[in-house]
Amino acid sequence: MELDQTDIEIIRLLRQNARIQWKEIGENVFLSGQAVGNRIKRLEDLGIIQAYTVQLNEEKMGRPVLAFITVFMKSTNHSGFESFLQEQEAVIEAYRVSGEGCYTVKAAVLDSAALNVLLDAILQYGNYKVNLAIGKVK
Repeated sequence: MELDQTDIEIIRLLRQNARIQWKEIGENVFLSGQAVGNRIKRLEDLGIIQAYTVQLNEEKMGRPVLAFITVFMKSTNHSGFESFLQEQEAVIEAYRVSGEGCYTVKAAVLDSAALNVLLDAILQYGNYKVNLAIGKVK
């Protein structure tokens, strides 16, 4: 299924604000709100749009330290590690990757002490390398 320029613009607008009204999207792409709704439904049915989500300001939620953690597994117990990650409130996102490391984990914590607690728990599964975010670019 090939996307046309209108589909791409609808997706761009939804990425900026998933709660935008179909009528407002229509004003930007020169379609009626109903036509936009039909296109969005088709994009959902095709699996292109899979979910709508909320982007949180972690700093305002009391978790100003953002860490990107590369995990180097000690064993092949990936399912155990993935279950561990799902239980961690600090973990925002986690990806199994190829190249350097086995996983890339994005975590937000209150301070370095809280980060150390998470890192100590990760050590039971593997070694890690940490990069702290200084500021968001976009």
